Amino acid sequence: MRHVITPAARIGGRKSALFLLFALTAALIWPAFPVTSQVLADEAGAAAPAAEGAAAPAAGAGTPVAPVSRNFLAYIASALGWFWGPAFLLLSFILVALIMMNMLQVRRDILLPSQFVEEFEQKLNAKDFQGAYEFARADESFVGRVLAAGMGRLSRGYAEAVEGMQEAGEDENMSLEHRLSYVALIGSIAPMMGLMGTVQGMIKSFDKIALSAVSPKPSELADGISTALVTTLIGLLLAVPAMVFHSILKNRIQRLVLEIGMVSEGLMGRFATVGKQK
Repeated sequence: MRHVITPAARIGGRKSALFLLFALTAALIWPAFPVTSQVLADEAGAAAPAAEGAAAPAAGAGTPVAPVSRNFLAYIASALGWFWGPAFLLLSFILVALIMMNMLQVRRDILLPSQFVEEFEQKLNAKDFQGAYEFARADESFVGRVLAAGMGRLSRGYAEAVEGMQEAGEDENMSLEHRLSYVALIGSIAPMMGLMGTVQGMIKSFDKIALSAVSPKPSELADGISTALVTTLIGLLLAVPAMVFHSILKNRIQRLVLEIGMVSEGLMGRFATVGKQK
């Protein structure tokens, strides 16, 4: 009988995935809300006093022009441009997918299902060792593969069985950490991409200064400076959650692997005398 994930576990996994997706999305777009403000003056409203007469510009010549605010997300998209915008968007989708995949996989009911442990122990108590071996080999959980490796070498002695369990555990652990390593990779790549955008933006601004016959206006340099700062910001916004989730999931893997090792050795401990008596 293979281990079957209960509906409650599936619902819990879906809720965790949706919560994670919502949290990451909020973390990426939260700056849009405090900086989005009411437009103080639009072009139509600013042009209306000028149409009333020539004296209007002279009267308001010394009056400062009210700034026009814009949506932060629109500003971010404009600053990133056609290359960095899609690149960071693709990287963020990959990051969310990797984190969700690892969170759904690194769970106790997936790696160490209690139902499997109970049924396997019942077969051992009933002296159905062949049935226990077949049951463990048919199961796809971490602990099932470890116990199947141990039972498969039990005929060579308990020491060989323990060695087989250790090899299977290391292989499964490496597989889990391999999938998780891509999250850390994005955490390392994102700041580097931000740095590349920073260098590109600064080169663009300095090139504008070098090619201008007179001192350029600040608005002419703002395009390159915006690219320089925004790419750094987005790179850090992607790197921080990537490193946080990598650390959390890595600690969870280590804790579960240790627990699986203890459970496996406890179940196989009854065969400690196998191969010692002649």
